[in-house]
Amino acid sequence: MEREEEDEIVRLDESFFINDNYQLTTFTFGSQVLQLFCLHSASTDYDLTGQLVWPGAVLLNDYLSKNAEMLKRLSVIELGSGVGVTGVLCARFCEKVVLTDHNDEVLKILHKNIDLHASSETPPCADLVAEKLEWGNADHISAILQRNPEGFDLILGADICFQQSSIPLLFRTVEQLLQIRGKGKCRFILGYVSRAKM
Repeated sequence: MEREEEDEIVRLDESFFINDNYQLTTFTFGSQVLQLFCLHSASTDYDLTGQLVWPGAVLLNDYLSKNAEMLKRLSVIELGSGVGVTGVLCARFCEKVVLTDHNDEVLKILHKNIDLHASSETPPCADLVAEKLEWGNADHISAILQRNPEGFDLILGADICFQQSSIPLLFRTVEQLLQIRGKGKCRFILGYVSRAKM
């Protein structure tokens, strides 16, 4: 009796490689308590670094919570928002907050956290939205500026210098956003913690 061997072909959907086991996590910055969904450990995919809260975001949020008065009535855009911890904090004080990321998977969790924050006991006082933005992408920047033609008072970024090759595109994007308001009318704050020796 001849037995035919069949090779099984296994096809894995790309979602097989994506960790989306997000956990509701509480963060405290000054008097502000935030709850967000995030991962607790990093993905091996450099493109999915936005799924967790990095030390630079904690550093920036500590600074912002101690200087919350400077955020009053500002319009803010956050670059590389990831799960949105900085933007959600800013939404407690600002007039408008636009959270951005380039990765569709990260944008899903960002939208989930915006919805969570909007339904919380301490909802934001800001208009809080998420937009796709790949640094240097003229179409993405143009779409954001069409919805926000007056530009922004403040540009934020936390631990977004992960890949050296993306830094020129980051600063080109920042430069474009700074020019909308004109000289001295928009600021850029970058929170960064070197993990080289961590």
